[in-house]
Amino acid sequence: MDLSKKQRDPIVEKVLGNKPSASEHYFGTANPTFSWTAPEYEHFEKDPKWYWIMGVILTAIVIYAIVTNAIIMAITFILIGMLGYIYAEREPRNIEIAILPDGVRVDDYFYDYDNIRSFWIFYDIEQELKVLSLHSKKTFLPFMHIPIGNANPIKIRETLINYIPEIKQELTIIDRLERIIGL
Repeated sequence: MDLSKKQRDPIVEKVLGNKPSASEHYFGTANPTFSWTAPEYEHFEKDPKWYWIMGVILTAIVIYAIVTNAIIMAITFILIGMLGYIYAEREPRNIEIAILPDGVRVDDYFYDYDNIRSFWIFYDIEQELKVLSLHSKKTFLPFMHIPIGNANPIKIRETLINYIPEIKQELTIIDRLERIIGL
């Protein structure tokens, strides 16, 4: 028995037709309409001055926490500082992004079009901003930012416009702050 090709139940096949299953999207066997690879996040080179400034801010917060007898807060910010340092030093890995007929696959995550309200492409060469933003129907963290890398944003737009509406979005305060700080 050949297990490399799973056969579907004839009733399921009649209902779904040739539509790929969610597991096929997850494992990447569905044919992408457009795909590309990009670093998982934008990596900013940080000079020693950046580390000194962040260290002074973190130390001030920890000292304040100790003075006000908020030991849990002090421990939390020490852990945040350690994780922040590890994150700042880590090189981004390359991820695969694919626009499929039923959704967008980002590495091992699949975002179904039924759960996405709209999309917008932030593309500004001067600010080195190249991001595809998907507005999901979730209330908590409704925006998913997907890096474009060196992919053609016009091709991405032309492909996505066939599946979901394009609605202008603005960068949030957190996104702007993240870019200013260089995280």
